[in-house]
Amino acid sequence: MEKNYQPGSAYPMLGACVVAIAIAILGIPFDLPLLTVISLIVLIVIVAGFFIVNPNNSKVLTLFGKYVGTVKENGFYWANPFYLKKTYSLRAHNFDSERLKVNDKQGNPIMISVILVWQVRDTYKAAFEVDNYREFVKVQSDAAVRKLAGAYSYDNFEDDAEITLRAGTAEVNQHLERELSERMELAGIHVIEARIGYLAYATEIASAMLRRQQATAIIAARHKIVEGAVGMVEMALEQLSRKHIVELDEERKAAMVSNLMVVLCSDKEVSPVVNSGTLHH
Repeated sequence: MEKNYQPGSAYPMLGACVVAIAIAILGIPFDLPLLTVISLIVLIVIVAGFFIVNPNNSKVLTLFGKYVGTVKENGFYWANPFYLKKTYSLRAHNFDSERLKVNDKQGNPIMISVILVWQVRDTYKAAFEVDNYREFVKVQSDAAVRKLAGAYSYDNFEDDAEITLRAGTAEVNQHLERELSERMELAGIHVIEARIGYLAYATEIASAMLRRQQATAIIAARHKIVEGAVGMVEMALEQLSRKHIVELDEERKAAMVSNLMVVLCSDKEVSPVVNSGTLHH
């Protein structure tokens, strides 16, 4: 478990360094080599204890394999010269994973990548619970993306409420963030944000899926057109009948409906045919 360690200020020891240098220099003219050597040894030992903690950084201190604590407050410090001091950044990091080729819920091959924003929250876990916490982030992100892709379909071609990778962005990203947070907890890493950065069908099926999407869109559009055309024909017949503009029998109503549907539903320009005879010829 992480422990906060408060080392002493380095400035008093900096004064001790000045004194040791002065003694070493004075020992030379007075022919006191032992004093000079001792002063230099003391100076070396004192200097070895200095360290600096920059903003949003930390130092993990260990003594002969034993965890001493973590210094998170920035400043100029002095601690036991035998402490091993390792720096761990507490800043936010961006990770853009490689585009992975995986199968979605329906077995379709897709290309997907994730953008992850993370930071070290527990330096003890980052230092001692995993071998390399940066590599841990990379591997676990890839594993989470593969699991996520297998839980959802890329797209839904049916008109229902199923959440998909393409349409359910908010829900999918929340799922991804929860999954990564659970995985990163072991390394003491806090997931700030996780979202899908790239999503597309794999090359070998991209063209086929594009045609399928286009066909679905055309069918949906045709469905709306037919609904609108039926309403317009119904309104036309109702207006003609109510205003007594022309009396049509069932056969001529059927012909009129057929002609109107052709005009309204056609995807090409219609060429009118003018009847120069009577109504019945």
